Amino acid sequence: MTFFSRRSLLKGLVAVGSLAVLPMLPHSSSAAEKKILILYFSHTGHTTTIASMIHECVGGELVEIKTKIPYPTNYDVLTHQAKEEQRHKARPELASPLPDPQNYDIIFLGYPNWWNTMPMVLFTVLEQYDFKGKTLVPFCTHGGSILGTSVEDIKRTCPEANVLKGLFVYGTKVQDAKPTVDAWINELKILS
Repeated sequence: MTFFSRRSLLKGLVAVGSLAVLPMLPHSSSAAEKKILILYFSHTGHTTTIASMIHECVGGELVEIKTKIPYPTNYDVLTHQAKEEQRHKARPELASPLPDPQNYDIIFLGYPNWWNTMPMVLFTVLEQYDFKGKTLVPFCTHGGSILGTSVEDIKRTCPEANVLKGLFVYGTKVQDAKPTVDAWINELKILS
């Protein structure tokens, strides 16, 4: 007959209890340990809505890109200015510095589609900051042009980044886009 001392019995229970907890601990590749940045530019608030939905799903840091000189609110004036910026390959100045992308593993990059690509301020960001070796995940709101050439433009501007499949949401449908956002993030498998 074997007798256990009170001390050895407690040690055994603690060891068994610890083993029961081990499977619940996050793996080193879990989303909780990946540093995520959701970086976006929004003019009407549509892209902000999608960025917030992404943030709800993956966490991370949510940062809005703002220009030093705000874009006009009048639609006709805005579209003319956006077209001229594109024609002249303008690089609008940022209102303030952005977080260093090198401090993050995954960077969601959001914008409205203006003239079949992203607003020129996104080119400012992609050229001013180093995205080498980073995973970029584009998302955009649009009025009918879906992603346009924006994903190709991102790949061309940041050739050493890993650019994943982009999401596009029709601007007036953003309020109902949460299931679409969730399905897209699940499809990307970045949380596993």
